[in-house]
Amino acid sequence: MIEWISKQVVLYWDIFKYLLPAVPYTILITVCSFVLALILGLIVGVLRISRVRSVAYLAGLYINVIRGIPLLVQIFFIYFGLGGILNLDRFFAGVIAVGICYSAYLAEIFRSGIEAISVGQHEAAQSLGMTRFQTLRHVILPQSMRIVLPPIANEFIASLKDSSLVSIIGMRELTRAGREYYSQYFVDFQTWFMVGLIYLIMTITLSKVVKYLEKVYSVKGFGSQKT
Repeated sequence: MIEWISKQVVLYWDIFKYLLPAVPYTILITVCSFVLALILGLIVGVLRISRVRSVAYLAGLYINVIRGIPLLVQIFFIYFGLGGILNLDRFFAGVIAVGICYSAYLAEIFRSGIEAISVGQHEAAQSLGMTRFQTLRHVILPQSMRIVLPPIANEFIASLKDSSLVSIIGMRELTRAGREYYSQYFVDFQTWFMVGLIYLIMTITLSKVVKYLEKVYSVKGFGSQKT
C-alpha cells in the first residue's frame, strides 16, 4: 500500500512538472483575449444604448449573433477561415476568437451597468453643461464599473476555462499539454485529474482576488457591497 502511494505521488509530481510550463501560456492567452473582450464589449455596450436606432440595432445584432455561435465554431472560423486570408498564427487566432466571443457577453454587462445608474445622474451632469460623451465618461462609467465588477470577474474566470478550447488548433496551453502527456504515457485518470486540479487552483485564486477587489472598490450602500 505504501509502495503504491509513493508511486502515485511520484507520478502526480511528474505530471505536474510536465504541465507547469503550459500554465503561463494559458494565463497569457486568457489575459490577452479578455483585454480584447473588454475593449470590444465596452464599445458595443455603449453603442447598444445609442439614441440612433440603427446603431443600437447593429450592436444588438452583433451580440445575438456572437452569443448564438459556439466558441469552438468561432475558433475554427477565425483560424481556418480568416486565418488563411489574414495569415494569422494560432496564438492571435485563438485570442481573437475568445475575445470576440466574450465581448458579446461583456457588452450586455456594460449595458446593464450603465442603465442601472439613475436618470438623475444624467440630468445633473447635463445641467452642468456636460455633453453626452462627457457625462458617460466622467459620471456614468466610473459608477457603473462598481456594479459590473463582479459579473466581469465571473466572465474572466469563465474565459480562463474556455481557453482550453484553443488547444483544438494546436496551441500548447494546459489542456494541450495534458493531451501530450497522455498520448506519451497513456496515463488518463491521473493526467486529467492534475489538469483539472490546476484549473481549480487558478479559478479559486482568481475568485479570492475578485472578492478582495470588490471589498476595496465598493461603496457603502452602493454597488456590490451588501447593506
